[in-house]
Amino acid sequence: MLLAIDIGNTNITLGVFDGESLADTFRMASDKELPQYEYEVLLERLCKNFDITDCIIASVVEELSQVLKKAADKVFGIESFLLTNNSDLGVKVDLLKPEEVGADRIANAYGAYVTYPKPAIVVDLGSATTFDIINEKGNFIGGVIMPGLNMQFRSLNRNTSKLPRIEAGISEKAIGNCTEAALLSGVIRGSASAIEGLINQCEKELGKKAYIVATGGYSGLISQYMTRKFDSVNPSLTLEGLKQLYKLNQPVHV
Repeated sequence: MLLAIDIGNTNITLGVFDGESLADTFRMASDKELPQYEYEVLLERLCKNFDITDCIIASVVEELSQVLKKAADKVFGIESFLLTNNSDLGVKVDLLKPEEVGADRIANAYGAYVTYPKPAIVVDLGSATTFDIINEKGNFIGGVIMPGLNMQFRSLNRNTSKLPRIEAGISEKAIGNCTEAALLSGVIRGSASAIEGLINQCEKELGKKAYIVATGGYSGLISQYMTRKFDSVNPSLTLEGLKQLYKLNQPVHV
């Protein structure tokens, strides 16, 4: 079985693949203070019912990359594969500074490349909201980065004296009749409007309509406030992209 680990700024997402099928997923906090042995305990506990023979790790948190790799190697007795910009990325990264792109965005791009029609736009609603764009030729040409939902809520709370800290949820009306409702409208409906507007602008630059796929935990919530719906919602796209990238880089193992 293949374990795919996506280390993000807020959470670490793990997916266990039994062949082509995603058998289970887990999530834990990205804690840079946690020692390696505690990550070993977590991995052993979470994967106790699975026979892990292979592992791929994508990370945007440098401090955790080797910690998780060493933990996985020790727990499962394997040599994990750490995805870097020097790996075979499966797509041409047509950016001014390709070394800057995060491994999670590469996984999204390749997952879209092998799964969906092109051009394609992946909207990933995570710690940040990102667009990863594959053009008609199948090249990863860049995208968009904007604050994620919870980042917006935290910023409003931290940088004002009276606005409370709330969590993402349903916005009943655009015109909020209390502070919480107004915050929900601004962040949830505002993000939906921004995403929809940016999709239109990106398509104008692409010169044709794109296939829009959403991933991340809030994709279903945001889509409720969009006139144009996502063509597909795939919460596990990043993990599936990592699975495909592992097969590309380690064909004899999977």
